[in-house]
Amino acid sequence: MAMTRQDIGTESTHTAKATVLVVDDDRTIRHLLTRFLNLEDYRVVPAADAAEAMAAIEAEMPDLVVLDVMLGEDDGLDVLEQIRLTSAVPVILLTGKTSESDRVMGLKLGADDYVVKPFSNAEVEARIASVLRRTRPATSIPPLTFDGLALNLANREVHIDGELVVLTAKEFDLLAFLASSPRQVFSREQLLDRVWNSSSAWQSIDTVTEHVRRLRKRIEANPNKPRWLTTVWGVGYRFNP
Repeated sequence: MAMTRQDIGTESTHTAKATVLVVDDDRTIRHLLTRFLNLEDYRVVPAADAAEAMAAIEAEMPDLVVLDVMLGEDDGLDVLEQIRLTSAVPVILLTGKTSESDRVMGLKLGADDYVVKPFSNAEVEARIASVLRRTRPATSIPPLTFDGLALNLANREVHIDGELVVLTAKEFDLLAFLASSPRQVFSREQLLDRVWNSSSAWQSIDTVTEHVRRLRKRIEANPNKPRWLTTVWGVGYRFNP
């Protein structure tokens, strides 16, 4: 499906806060989100299917992707998998699937957040702003260095024994938060509040469990016997320097 002039919306005359790729096969949703985000000073690149989405990621290098799970003939989760093969760009899923297993699957594949349909444009923009606040570089913050593990907070890079480890935006946020308070134990509820700016009242605390599992797979030599991210049973998680 080709993009149309109606998809593009009205560009803001101000400097864009960020470039957002909106991927949805529903033309009305693309159009309304594009116009709303334009008015909030975002530059929006619309895409109607998987092919357009992947082409836009390569050509436009968006700062964030809003991705519909149900993409007509395409599967949004398959698109998410393709994105994660080459990019750590933050991804927010739009999903009509309300079961916990569906949400956990998206997080397992590398999503940073999700919004359940029906949603308001303002809610989507708030989630975008929240994710971008966590993913923009903080150049004045010194790096965190440990034995074999280095976190560069300015450019959001993680190295283990000198080798770059690619993390999603949320995985980096979680690791940086825990590593900033070595040996301190945080409950899943506390991490959901501090890292996700959320609560268990409207987002499952299993979100935290899944991200810890994914982080261990990426940074631990043996995820079943973690050296960096350990569990304090009945309490929560901590980072061991």
